[in-house]
Amino acid sequence: MLEIFQIPVLNDNYIYLLHDSDVGVTAVVDPAIASPVLNMLTERNWRLDYILNTHHHSDHVGANLELKKITSCTIIGAEKDQHRIPGIDQMVVEGDQILIGQHQAIVLEVPGHTSAHIAYWFKDGAQLFCGDTLFSLGCGRLFEGTALQMWHSLQKIRRLPGQTQIYCAHEYTEANGRFALQLEPDNKRLKEAMKIIQCQRLQGLSTIPSSLQLEKQTNPFLRVDNPEFQQAIGMSDLDPVKVFAEIRQQKDKFRNVHEIT
Repeated sequence: MLEIFQIPVLNDNYIYLLHDSDVGVTAVVDPAIASPVLNMLTERNWRLDYILNTHHHSDHVGANLELKKITSCTIIGAEKDQHRIPGIDQMVVEGDQILIGQHQAIVLEVPGHTSAHIAYWFKDGAQLFCGDTLFSLGCGRLFEGTALQMWHSLQKIRRLPGQTQIYCAHEYTEANGRFALQLEPDNKRLKEAMKIIQCQRLQGLSTIPSSLQLEKQTNPFLRVDNPEFQQAIGMSDLDPVKVFAEIRQQKDKFRNVHEIT
């Protein structure tokens, strides 16, 4: 199996180190800062071969050049974002396949948070590294894209197998859950999930990865075309894009009120 190590950095970011022990190949996903990555590589006597970037924001590419200088690794990112990914070597588009050792990742274009956001889906292991497109119980803000783009991106992710593990880039789950419960207070599965999430956070534990199956039951941004959800928020029989846009705007206001980054 592909070994996956989660490295918490900054306030709430996660960097992911991926390692194929059979062939000794290692990749890092969205390195914000270099030192914790280099420390883990040194501890395990691993060589860094690849950087996988999901988008150009500084808390996802901040360590690209330093890591490349030290390790001579190959940096992979979206072709559409080549001018904004520091040190990019390999440009990818929808459907491209990359190998991390013996493990194949399929590139998914998932714009909305940014105009050229991508995700990496390891089909055999059912693991998705989705950056800031989908969060546990939430989704990314629309910095560059539109509600229509983001909804199409979320639908693309939603069509993946339910057992897919969602490796997003931030620990936002508890705050996202509070907003989700405000929208849908009678969602039994959501209430059950939040009890577990709150216990995890009280112990300082990560809530990531989440499963796509759970997200489809609890994440409001994946449920905007669900009649029960639409009825619960008083938006029955409306275009899902309009529903998405409305609750995304509500989440932005909720974020400001609660000072959530």
